Amino acid sequence: MTSGTTESGAAGQARRVELAIGGMTCASCAARIEKKLNRMVGVSATVNYATEKARVAYGDGIAVGDLIATVEATGYTAAPPPPPATTAPPAPGPAGTTGGADAPDPELITLRQRLTTAIVLAVPVIAMAMVPAWQFTNWQWLSLTLASPVVVYAGWPFHRAAWTNLRHGAATMDTLVSVGTLAAFGWSLWALFFGDAGMAGMTHPFELSVSRGGGSSNIYLEAASGVTAFILAGRYFEARAKRRAGAALRALLELGARDVSVLRPDGREVRVPIGELAVGDRFVVRPGEKIGTDGVVRDGGSAVDASMLTGESVPVEVGPGDQVTGGTVNAGGRIVVEAVRVGADTQLARMARLVEDAQNGKAAAQRLADRISAVFVPAVIALALGTLVVWLALGEGGTAAFTAAVSVLIIACPCALGLATPTALLVGTGRGAQLGILIKGPEVLESTRAVDTIVLDKTGTVTTGVMTLTEVHVAAGTEEKDVLRLAGALEHASEHPIARAVAAGAEQRVGELPAVTDFGSVAGLGVHGVVDGHAVLVGREQLLGDWAQSLPAELSAAKSAAEARGGTAVAVGWDGRARAVLVVADAVKPTSAEAVRRLRGLGLRPVLLTGDNAAVAGSVAAAVGIPAADVHAEVLPEDKVAVVRRLQEQGGTVAMVGDGVNDAAALAQADLGLAMGTGTDAAIEAGDLTLVRGDLLVAADAIRLARRTLTTIKSNLFWAFAYNVAALPLAAAGLLDPMIAGAAMAFSSVFVVANSLRLRTFTPLAR
Repeated sequence: MTSGTTESGAAGQARRVELAIGGMTCASCAARIEKKLNRMVGVSATVNYATEKARVAYGDGIAVGDLIATVEATGYTAAPPPPPATTAPPAPGPAGTTGGADAPDPELITLRQRLTTAIVLAVPVIAMAMVPAWQFTNWQWLSLTLASPVVVYAGWPFHRAAWTNLRHGAATMDTLVSVGTLAAFGWSLWALFFGDAGMAGMTHPFELSVSRGGGSSNIYLEAASGVTAFILAGRYFEARAKRRAGAALRALLELGARDVSVLRPDGREVRVPIGELAVGDRFVVRPGEKIGTDGVVRDGGSAVDASMLTGESVPVEVGPGDQVTGGTVNAGGRIVVEAVRVGADTQLARMARLVEDAQNGKAAAQRLADRISAVFVPAVIALALGTLVVWLALGEGGTAAFTAAVSVLIIACPCALGLATPTALLVGTGRGAQLGILIKGPEVLESTRAVDTIVLDKTGTVTTGVMTLTEVHVAAGTEEKDVLRLAGALEHASEHPIARAVAAGAEQRVGELPAVTDFGSVAGLGVHGVVDGHAVLVGREQLLGDWAQSLPAELSAAKSAAEARGGTAVAVGWDGRARAVLVVADAVKPTSAEAVRRLRGLGLRPVLLTGDNAAVAGSVAAAVGIPAADVHAEVLPEDKVAVVRRLQEQGGTVAMVGDGVNDAAALAQADLGLAMGTGTDAAIEAGDLTLVRGDLLVAADAIRLARRTLTTIKSNLFWAFAYNVAALPLAAAGLLDPMIAGAAMAFSSVFVVANSLRLRTFTPLAR
């Protein structure tokens, strides 16, 4: 992934670009850039303050350079998308920079320098203003000496941004901060040089509220320096928290291997950058190395650790024919992998793209906050002027009126509004990626709140989706171990899906299987051969011929019961006797029953949907705890959409979990689609949430995480709005000193970011 990507469609279709935006200092900046871009004909743009990126869709006749020029004309910078990378790209940092989570960030370094200056110099200024006993003769001139670098140097980013915005006829939060601090500093200069404040022996008490009356003997150097220090502190911790919030995505992007050992036709191994790997290349992965890209194992066997990608802590055994994912770690032996997908097509790249797309989106509540922020600053300036006029009209004196107006300017900065949604999305989606849960966008979060019904596709979702040996019934006097050894060895020589299921189940339970001689098969009936000196038959009852006459009653009953449940019963015999019945079926995943229970605990009604017959569907439903009334069996692929639509017409808000091509339309029809990442590309594209691990338990965790993230967004917005609604009247009434107002404003932003960072502690329920 890169900090900027372009996508081109067919003629007449919108093209898309992602630009890294520089110079934004608040939500109002993002709103201004977004407004300017959207005024361009054929352009639709979304600007995210937290990620410092603009996602733009534009039509024919518009070039990326035009978009950049519009952003620059607004007073900000925009970086064009870089050319396609030829090697594995470094992960993006804040504001489009690159580097890992520990890479130095120039923005943070500069902010820290200015903040350190502000704190060191502002603390004695505030202390002298707060404690009259420390106000020695001419203390006010020392305050001026210390406060000047704070206001001019430390506060320079606010003044520069305010001037830039003024030249473009706009006002932002920086305008409020700059005007407020410069007004307090300018008043103090006037009072010191032209008023009575510069006289030797001058003192004045410190009050939390605005003092009535007063005149030219009052100075506000503590307010000017204190507000600058507090707001710089807020900006610094905000920037650092934003960087921490994006750490999950950077870690995800850094999973990819940087180079790979390609196996040449002559057998030589050549180490090449990952960007040079092509589909069809075979490469060697040794123990401890990362798998370079998505592929299929062609030689060797190993255990693959996919914990960073899927959240699954147990390594998965792989061998020839098994698929592996780029970025996972080879924890066992040497394997040779054939590349199937490379570059932007790999699962890792798609995961990163989904996470970035989600973090760049906006929830409905945030869109409302953006509209408010766009008009908030001019309204606050008008309110500050109104406060000044009203106080003067009431005869409270110029100093008091001025102080109250400055408090209004400073307290009103809507930083928290702009950070409420993006920071929660950054943390929530990043944490989801660590757990194998990919959230496509904020609209998905709003859907999870209303969902009350969840439709579960059976095959591959509730069940494993592959034939599995589920039951072994043996006749009296026969050992199960012997049945599995002999039948498993014979079936191992066959390519039939049922045979493969029996062989795999036998090998898993008894270990290595013996060799087979005189192997043969009878079409439609089964196989026969000699194993360990025994003439063995495995297949339909008819294959056993006269032996079937001696099939014990308990085996016959087990066979009938298995077939009634939709399983496939296979008879086993050797040396002239029927010895056992093996049952093969699409097994229910071990976690499915617990997952259904947890989904119910989230207030959801599970519904089973399958194309299998009623007997199979009923058996699976009973195994996982879904009542027969909520089972829809023998549903054709094209009818799955109709089932979802019917549930919606009955008043339900429907989520669906599926993994196949035939689930894609139903996933799109559902109010919330959850696609198994182990499924098809069509299903993943149609889903709103992608579960990287094929475990239904993750669906419950995904809904929990989405709801928790939405709750965090709403609580952030509530406190941001409540803060401004409550603080503005207090400031206008003179109940807040400018310095206290600055501290409160900075705290509101830090509170919102800290509240969002709590999502990093989200943990899945115990398995």
